[in-house]
Amino acid sequence: MNEISLVLEPPIARIRLHRPDRRNAMSRAMWRALPALCAHIASASEALVVIVEGSEGHFCAGADLSEFETVFRDAEATHDYNQAIQDSLNALVALDRPTIAAVRGSAIGGGMALALCCDLRFCADDAFLAIPPAKHGLLYGFVETRRLVQTIGPARAKDLLFSARRVECAEALTMGLIDRLVEPSRLEATVLAYARELASLSQYSVRGGKMAIDAIAGGLDQESPAFRALVERAAAGEDFAEARSASRAKRAPEFRFRGRLAPRG
Repeated sequence: MNEISLVLEPPIARIRLHRPDRRNAMSRAMWRALPALCAHIASASEALVVIVEGSEGHFCAGADLSEFETVFRDAEATHDYNQAIQDSLNALVALDRPTIAAVRGSAIGGGMALALCCDLRFCADDAFLAIPPAKHGLLYGFVETRRLVQTIGPARAKDLLFSARRVECAEALTMGLIDRLVEPSRLEATVLAYARELASLSQYSVRGGKMAIDAIAGGLDQESPAFRALVERAAAGEDFAEARSASRAKRAPEFRFRGRLAPRG
């Protein structure tokens, strides 16, 4: 099995990390491979929901520390490595369909960065969560720092980055760092059930909702013409027509929208 792979199980796509001997720590090659996997998902109309997961009991123990002497050997190597991480995380953020991190075992540093760049984080209640750059004299990059601040707010983000402490799962749920907390034996079933429920709904609504929320979280503070057009296209769209028809016929709707939405602007 590749160290990072894409498994298509329509309507679900799984991005799977597989380095069990390193608790699925991200190598430079894995960071570089992730954008292509995201591009493949973006072109796969049958992939409606994305699950990011690790294999054999762990999500991701972060960046691979064994590579640090190589990837930080000089300024050029450092720039190349950091760019690979930022490109990778940006590709995950940019996916237009829902992304869910299935977090179990270790979710540390770069692993938490991957989880933060998903829309939602479902977490086993025995997971180990931490963001420890301060233990290495390093900094979180821009994308993951922005996502951390957007997710839990500046004060709590400072706490986690300053202290590098372990965050107990119950606290992580309370602060919003994770979105669901379940028993380890139920994590897979819980994530799959939620993903399949999302896949059964209008993808115009789901993707449009993601686009709208991301725009507002990114600083859009008043309605733009493009935002209004996004909303009004929904009312004129095939999914809304199908929902009305299904309601009249007292049957479940069969939503068919699988397209890409225009940017809000």
